[in-house]
Amino acid sequence: MPPSLHDLTFDQVTRLLTEEGLRPAHAKTLWNTLQYRSMTDPLARPDLAPPLRRWLEQALSGGAWTLDTPAVTSDVPSSDGLTRKALLKLTDAQEIETVIMGYEGRHTACISTQAGCAMGCVFCATGQMGFVRHLRPGEIVAQVHHARRVLADEGKHLRNLVFMGMGEPLHNYDAVMTALDIITHTSGINIGPSKVSISTVGVVPGIRRLAEEGRPYNLAVSLHAASDEERGAIVPANAKWPLAELLDACREYNARTGRRIFFAWTLIAGVNDSPEHARRVAALLHGLDAHVNLIPLNRTPGYAGEESADEAADEFHRILQSAGFPCTIRQRRGIDVAAGCGQLRAEKQRSRAGRTAAGASSALLPA
Repeated sequence: MPPSLHDLTFDQVTRLLTEEGLRPAHAKTLWNTLQYRSMTDPLARPDLAPPLRRWLEQALSGGAWTLDTPAVTSDVPSSDGLTRKALLKLTDAQEIETVIMGYEGRHTACISTQAGCAMGCVFCATGQMGFVRHLRPGEIVAQVHHARRVLADEGKHLRNLVFMGMGEPLHNYDAVMTALDIITHTSGINIGPSKVSISTVGVVPGIRRLAEEGRPYNLAVSLHAASDEERGAIVPANAKWPLAELLDACREYNARTGRRIFFAWTLIAGVNDSPEHARRVAALLHGLDAHVNLIPLNRTPGYAGEESADEAADEFHRILQSAGFPCTIRQRRGIDVAAGCGQLRAEKQRSRAGRTAAGASSALLPA
């Protein structure tokens, strides 16, 4: 498979074209075409200078370079009119999910960073399917372009990104950071770093690296339990990075960056939603600059847990607020389009498997 032009940062595009004998101005045009305009076919731009057009025609038709323009195999709007989930097929037939969410005055895209996930969180549909491979920078960026094109057709704009789709972003650190260098470039997509959130299940080396490199993105840490025993039962990665080590990395992140950390707590009835759990969370996070997001569980066929009752969520919220932590109960969005991480892909795979099994069974029936 040839390399993708969408994998390249602005500096890399400039270096490539100048090494090919083209002027830097052509690099700016190509970057504008691919990254600012989100064009799927750069050759469709009528005002391309002849040298750049000739180079593109030869590079793309000759197989030296390719583009990341994944096919949309499913695009499902929710009944609330605010959420839609797309299933995008990559060149190796792997499918990833991208979700567009509408809020008051803004639109957010939820981006995948891997096909599958190695973290194995028991309540997560992506974790249940296992790890397939990392996404390249261009495959990550392509999801942002997809969201921009969808919103542009409706006269709307993409403002925020959350790296909370399929996969663990900090397990694919280098590709994610390269993608963000592309996405935040001021002459390209130009989504400001403050509008980007990266979610992790607690990959400690990645958190420390974010702090060391001074990356200006928002960090969200999926916590879900306040003891190693309870967390290990639902988040297998806790065995590698236990709570003490994770919280130490979070304190280092606070100290080095001065940035608040957003902790996610998925509320599961009878598992982690009692007042005692809330008090333990407050004790665990003591001294941290932290905001806690409480997230009602999205049910998956692979996990028997259920979402907490509203009363339990409200009491959890009250206790954390009283302890001095900003706390938000997140809105449930896109339940009817399986908007939880990995759910749409899992549903499509089950549906295809069912059709295949039905076809095989019918072939055995007498005529």
